[in-house]
Amino acid sequence: MNPIVRIQPRSADLGDGMLVRRALPNRQQRMVGAWCFLDHAGPVRFEPGKGMHVGAHPHIGLQTFTWLIEGEVLHRDSLGNEQIIRPGQVNLMTAGHGIAHTEDSLHDGEQLHAAQLWIALPPEHKDCPPAFDHYAELPHWREDSAELTLLAGRYGERTAPARIHSPLVGIDIACDSASNITLQLDPGFEYGLMPLVGDAMVDGETISADELAYLGKGRSELQLALPAGARVLFLGGEPFEEPVLMWWNFVGFSKEDIAQAQTEWEQGAARFGTIGDGQAPRLVAPPLPWRNGG
Repeated sequence: MNPIVRIQPRSADLGDGMLVRRALPNRQQRMVGAWCFLDHAGPVRFEPGKGMHVGAHPHIGLQTFTWLIEGEVLHRDSLGNEQIIRPGQVNLMTAGHGIAHTEDSLHDGEQLHAAQLWIALPPEHKDCPPAFDHYAELPHWREDSAELTLLAGRYGERTAPARIHSPLVGIDIACDSASNITLQLDPGFEYGLMPLVGDAMVDGETISADELAYLGKGRSELQLALPAGARVLFLGGEPFEEPVLMWWNFVGFSKEDIAQAQTEWEQGAARFGTIGDGQAPRLVAPPLPWRNGG
């Protein structure tokens, strides 16, 4: 059995009191299966007149996966979609060849708690037409005193409705009282978990809130002990075969493709469309250096 690799997230202040902890990508571990990005946002109570407001920005080569725990968020994109996401729901945006979107608190001065993830598209789907899906109902069940929600992929006989393109799984685990859970795993998958609230006990080790525990592959089950009030995000998937490049909001397999997308975004090319008012989105943040996990 592989030893647990502990990964400390990086914190970023997005303004208006909005703090996020970024666990993926990281120099210690770039991905967990096709999951290539994990931000934990909140829980935060915004002051009156303040909220989450993420301006128009582009994506290629990935799916954005939003799991909302508290609050209400309005998604708008260049396909013309406007969708309010509420607690217990998932928004899945497939960027493919290119899309732009915004995300805003529906009402300022309210509570927000969410996990924002990206799923890298495999080479055969990286340039697929963009799409958006909203999932208001997800499979959920109880084990011991815990409520489990299947966010993506398959677990046992359950299948989540999210349209994904790689073998993976995502489960949210929340408990009112102390719980001991046994998760059945696929030895061919690699796994990781991140306590969003409270701590988790894995293999006799305590994993603290906002610490990502990378478990590797080769496991057939996992014993998980949670205290009352804890919440854990559990991720897994087949190790990704192709080396993935990430630059700013882009995921791809060559620097040339990503550089071309960046140029087209800056020039307001039709590739990324327009949002709502018909105005072409503009660059809202400077590009980050090339990153393969750092």
